[in-house]
Amino acid sequence: MVLKAFFPTCCASADSGLLVGRWVPEQSSAVVLAVVHFPFVPVQVKELLAQARQASRVGVAVLGTWSHRHQEAAESLGRFLEGLGAIFSHEPWLQLCRERGSKSWSCTATRRQVPACPSTPHEDQVMLVFYDQRKVLLSQLHPPAALPDRQAGDATASAGGLAAVFDTVARSEALFRSDRFDESPVRLSHWQSEGVEASILAELAKRASGPICLLLACLLSLVSAASACRVFHLWPLSFLWSKLSTCEQLRHRLEQLTLVFSTQKAENATQLMRKANVLVSVLLDVALGLALLSWLHGKDRIGQLAEALVPVADHVAEELQHLLQWLMGAPAGLKMNRALDQVLGRFFLYHLHLWISYIHLMSPFIERILWHVGLSACLGLTVALSILSDIIALLTFHIYCFYVYGARLYCLKVCGLSSLWRLFRGKKWNVLRQRVDSCSYDLDQLFIGTLLFTILVFLLPTAALYYLVFTLLRLLVVAVQGLIHVLVDVINSLPLYSLGLRLCRPYRLAELSALGIPRMGAQSVGQGHGGLPSRPRTQNLEDV
Repeated sequence: MVLKAFFPTCCASADSGLLVGRWVPEQSSAVVLAVVHFPFVPVQVKELLAQARQASRVGVAVLGTWSHRHQEAAESLGRFLEGLGAIFSHEPWLQLCRERGSKSWSCTATRRQVPACPSTPHEDQVMLVFYDQRKVLLSQLHPPAALPDRQAGDATASAGGLAAVFDTVARSEALFRSDRFDESPVRLSHWQSEGVEASILAELAKRASGPICLLLACLLSLVSAASACRVFHLWPLSFLWSKLSTCEQLRHRLEQLTLVFSTQKAENATQLMRKANVLVSVLLDVALGLALLSWLHGKDRIGQLAEALVPVADHVAEELQHLLQWLMGAPAGLKMNRALDQVLGRFFLYHLHLWISYIHLMSPFIERILWHVGLSACLGLTVALSILSDIIALLTFHIYCFYVYGARLYCLKVCGLSSLWRLFRGKKWNVLRQRVDSCSYDLDQLFIGTLLFTILVFLLPTAALYYLVFTLLRLLVVAVQGLIHVLVDVINSLPLYSLGLRLCRPYRLAELSALGIPRMGAQSVGQGHGGLPSRPRTQNLEDV
């Protein structure tokens, strides 16, 4: 008869002792859970196994002996191990041995009872199957819950195949709570034998996480209540709250922290994964922000940036002035309307002069402003990037004004030409019915319409050129802000925890695959990880 013995890889280098596990008669398999080391008192071992059976409802027993012969003398150990079979009786009795100085193993299973058939051998053949105890527990491949009709001594009566092995390992956590640093009389080797320091830290973190999360949840609820005050819904504050990227990012960060520090327990693995993704994203964001803060405050880089900002602004203003002077001449050899060209050029030059005066007026405070912006990186890199986007919007406010003026002028001319074109066709726009109706015009109306149409046609190229140039400049600014917003959205929405598990510990995602839950933090369209909607795209400060 061929028996299967499931042996944990963490016990391959353990000292000699007893094999503790469960015998599965339906499959003729022995699931080894731990190794009890010498010296020990048999009564204490039996008490430990009785406590484990009562706590886990698994028929844990001594299955046999384990001999690591490169550590003890083979002859004396062999005689001692033979005597243990009389104290801990089990059928069959396993004897696993690792040979001295080699990687070969010997596995035997003996039966003390005399078989009914004389030709039946007293020893059975053993197939040794190695399994990773830690991965089996963390992957949670066992059945999710015990059925009520299971007996106390057999917790896997209804589980078949490998599920019985997985369920046996998962339900035997009572054996894994002790390690080699404990002062218990019985020493065990299992997957947590070397993790006492981590276990203590994890236990302290678990006990402290409840009060800390409760306190932070209360603080976050107070902040949410303050932000929902009616004062912030008044016109100036509500306008700034909806236009500034910094306010939108702070609102999204408040939602993330509310989810992370929520005292409600995750109902399933999906919610737990979402919380973990949000937590890792926030931690990475804060770490990158602190790295940026240390870089800015090192070697007085903030002062260097403040000193370089005003010359750069002057250089940009000088280039814009050259561009306006080029437009006021004959750009690309085009014949422009000189009167309108001069009026528009001087109008934009005046606005440019106002912007340069504004920059020079703010120059003494630039270093202090940059220092506070760098200090905001403690809240995360995304907050600093959002503030940078708002600063770019303020520094390029003159370009936005140029774009709005050119767009409004071009729109007025196009709308006027379309209305006058309908006049020539005997049509007019019916405002009440929102449609084009027929209409009869007299001679004076047609004459005035012809004059206006001719004037607008000859002025259109000049307005269109200014509109085209300032639209290109505006698109350049919007592209820079768009790259910043994309970087912020990537940091906020990337499921870093799921990616890390997929790359380093894919077995942790086995339960999600078995339940049909999407991996890698995939959510429905329009949602980021953590069950939170992605950070809304904010309009610029100037987009009215």
